[in-house]
Amino acid sequence: MTALHPKIRFKQCVREWAHKLDVRIVWLGVRPMKNKWASCSTEGHLNFNAELLDMDERVWDYVIVHELLHFFVPNHGKLWKSLMRAHLGEYEACEEELRKRGSVRHC
Repeated sequence: MTALHPKIRFKQCVREWAHKLDVRIVWLGVRPMKNKWASCSTEGHLNFNAELLDMDERVWDYVIVHELLHFFVPNHGKLWKSLMRAHLGEYEACEEELRKRGSVRHC
């Protein structure tokens, strides 16, 4: 059995989370990004940094859920944090892992 390419697995993961969170994705891209781990638009466009493909899948979940929640909550306030915790539990370790990777921001 052949393992799926990381980019295909990642996109499947995004689509699964989008389904769970009831987010309609119009366009999904994975590409090199210099200043962000991910970005989204109100029109349903999502971009993810290709560097994520080399990271643990729990970090994928963190970045994916982080970005998808911005379709409902545009900031990182109490509501956003409580939704992150509801979906991922203790997510701060993933934030820390991304911080350690350099100056790239997570959203």
